[in-house]
Amino acid sequence: MSSSTAASRPGSTADAAPLSLCSREPHVPADRLVAEMVPPPRFDSVRFATYVPDPNQPSQTEAVRALEGFAAGLGVPLATGGAKRGFLGFGRSRAKAPAGPRGVYLDGGYGVGKTHLLASLWHATPAEPALKAFGTFVELTNLVGALGFQETVRTLSGHRLLCIDEFELDDPGDTVLVSTLLGRLVDAGVALAATSNTLPGKLGEGRFASVDFLREIQGLSAHFRALRIDGEDYRHRGLPEAPAPYSDEQVTRTAYATEGASLDDFPRLLDHLAKVHPSRYGALADGVRAVCLTDVRAVPDQSTALRLVVLADRLYDREVPVLASGVPFDALFSEEMLNGGYRKKYFRAISRLTALARDAKPLVAA
Repeated sequence: MSSSTAASRPGSTADAAPLSLCSREPHVPADRLVAEMVPPPRFDSVRFATYVPDPNQPSQTEAVRALEGFAAGLGVPLATGGAKRGFLGFGRSRAKAPAGPRGVYLDGGYGVGKTHLLASLWHATPAEPALKAFGTFVELTNLVGALGFQETVRTLSGHRLLCIDEFELDDPGDTVLVSTLLGRLVDAGVALAATSNTLPGKLGEGRFASVDFLREIQGLSAHFRALRIDGEDYRHRGLPEAPAPYSDEQVTRTAYATEGASLDDFPRLLDHLAKVHPSRYGALADGVRAVCLTDVRAVPDQSTALRLVVLADRLYDREVPVLASGVPFDALFSEEMLNGGYRKKYFRAISRLTALARDAKPLVAA
């Protein structure tokens, strides 16, 4: 059932009709992109103290200890060869850099809490929020696209810390762009922290993503200390199986019964995403309390799949439950996709959508 059909459902009133993501074409000014470079709502209240290490995975406890020390060392801005000019043009003196890497790389599998730890580092760093930035790799590339390279360098150079979640190594052009940007920021005295996912098939091989990461950033590798984090996906640890897809009628009824819910036909939503820049997907979900989708089916091609990954990330960040009919989320991507160059993105999307489907279960109308 499409959203347009749902909106004219007999017996419903105009003000009771669900929202539709397909009817939204948000405009996001560049200053909002900068202002939103903070931990997303899901991670707004996390701290090192709220991270619960798996007692069977000592690397998790060690990572917390190392990151707490790293944060404590960021209390004083660094010297970069002289006075550093701030945004208003005033000189800003910086202390001499301490010995050791000024960057940390969190390396591990899906759902071991890397984003929780990265956000905790952001919160623990003793600096005003305006002097710390947090965003995904995609959001950082979107910022460069919106501001331009030089303006992005200028905007971020006065920061104490830049946290990059989900550092992607599958697009050579973007990797080179961000690596160059990070080089400029390191020269300006900005501390760096990054995460990336290790493929499930690599977990037992003793070879984590840090090898790929440090190779790709080449000259920056000396600035990073890699922290390996072992463990299973916490999003599904000890939890029941994700609910099976619901019927179109159940999804539609729930959308009408849930204030602030959206209701869209999945294929139509995929078409709409092609018309909205990925940097606006977060704004697409502004004010939405639940996303209801009918006729979910396998995505037809790689470009569509990659757009869906970005939407899944933004919904997960904002803790928006997802209720769906059609195929289960682990059938969204073909075997070819799950074995290809973007497979890390797809595994992450499946994990996150499954968690959001579980969150939506209490909403289902009887």
